[in-house]
Amino acid sequence: MGLATSLLTVLVVEDDPSLRDFYKATLRYAGYSVVALEDGLDALRWLEQQSPSLIVLDLALVRVSGRDLHHELRSRRDTREIPVVVVTGEDTSDLNEAELACVLHKPVTGAALLEAVERCLKQHARDNQMR
Repeated sequence: MGLATSLLTVLVVEDDPSLRDFYKATLRYAGYSVVALEDGLDALRWLEQQSPSLIVLDLALVRVSGRDLHHELRSRRDTREIPVVVVTGEDTSDLNEAELACVLHKPVTGAALLEAVERCLKQHARDNQMR
């Protein structure tokens, strides 16, 4: 990976345990520090204390949906700039994809996940340089 991945924390929010473990293992293998949570409410609580470099977010979550979590992230000053990779099996035509860092449709390979994470982090860095 081009960025110093060991310094970057990725928050994975996925309710399917096998997918959560797959994303976590894939990202850790690439050198990222990973926090994996199973739902949007846990993610909101975690985000009150921490700030990840990027979030990998499933849209179909329990308690607080991924769509609601994404909306909350974008409405809060402390989280609105965090890049988000949405990984979903749902239709995303109702989302403003320009607002999202990236959307991946399930099933997702490890290579596709890593490519999306790297691309989103680089785009975020470019956007910050332009500000």
